[in-house]
Amino acid sequence: MGQFALSVVGRDRPGIVAEVSRVLFELGCNIEDSTCTILSGQFAMILVIAHPKLSLAAEIDPFFDPVRKNMGLTISLHTLKDEEISREKGFEGRPHIISVYGADRPGIVYSVARELARLQVNVTDLNTQVVGAKDRPVYMMVLEVDIPESVDMKELEREFDKIRKELSVTISVRPIESLEL
Repeated sequence: MGQFALSVVGRDRPGIVAEVSRVLFELGCNIEDSTCTILSGQFAMILVIAHPKLSLAAEIDPFFDPVRKNMGLTISLHTLKDEEISREKGFEGRPHIISVYGADRPGIVYSVARELARLQVNVTDLNTQVVGAKDRPVYMMVLEVDIPESVDMKELEREFDKIRKELSVTISVRPIESLEL
């Protein structure tokens, strides 16, 4: 069985998911994992797919040429090795949501991500968006993270206090209850 990572990027419009999934269905591929979003009018989708017989990306990739041409999409496909696929959570920790709000400025993502990396906190999902009026844009970032048991939450809060002061942002951290998942 071949397993592949498929990425799709292009100007957002209706029908992208339908066309990509049509090609996969007609080829006999199974969509095992996927995510998609719209970023500033650009549609982005990443899928992990499997095929029971085909094992090379080059065997599947040409079937997307009409979709690329007709919808103006960039579609990339690459073969995954067995060791690159994991169906189990590969990180032990307590799930949390971190929310960050403040005036839009460079360095917000980096400052928060740097501190999380230093403490070996795994970021499992990250969403950012600029909201508010054009003359008063507000940067919003929401992270889902797994915080290791070994992390001192008071130390994390002290470091976030430094970021709050340096960048004039608000940062909140709350655990995700297992029932919320």
